[in-house]
Amino acid sequence: MSAEDTHGSSAEVAARVERRWATIAVIIIVGMAVLAAFAGIHQATMPQPRVETTDPSRLHLAGEFVEGNLGSVLEANGDVTVRAIGQQYSFTPACIVVPVDTPITLRATSADVVHGILIQGTNVNTMLVPGYISEQLMRFTNTGEHLMPCQEFCSFGHEGMWGKVKVIDKADFANRAKAGGRLSCVGQ
Repeated sequence: MSAEDTHGSSAEVAARVERRWATIAVIIIVGMAVLAAFAGIHQATMPQPRVETTDPSRLHLAGEFVEGNLGSVLEANGDVTVRAIGQQYSFTPACIVVPVDTPITLRATSADVVHGILIQGTNVNTMLVPGYISEQLMRFTNTGEHLMPCQEFCSFGHEGMWGKVKVIDKADFANRAKAGGRLSCVGQ
């Protein structure tokens, strides 16, 4: 076997290996394109089941988000509903109180610009868009406090837009709820 035969066969091996890698790369690209198309078509054909709107200029005057209706409320089935508004540069209520180990529905909207609610230490992260109601389901497994910053830049003053979620014992929450009205931990 001469040096030319060895050189020729190694060139053939290199070409074969390169064709295999090129084929694998093409298969990966085609697979990713098919997945992207499927996800896009699926989302287009499966829109959100319900989109709720509200008039941001009338939030405090009438409807679900009037000031007396903001905060936490114990529903008849034992679940808790929390209603809140984001507005430059605060959340109303600024401190939300909820019970531990209870299904909680957070319903929130914005009165002015796009804001965001991020409850640190949890997977709750949603945008508050003026004119639309955001709904998040959550459940806390431990008592304690969680910071709730606005995570969408909303203008100057954004860095001071913080709220708090206080998770308390179920029995304590039930005792507070007996008095009626909406619960919050503002001023505590």
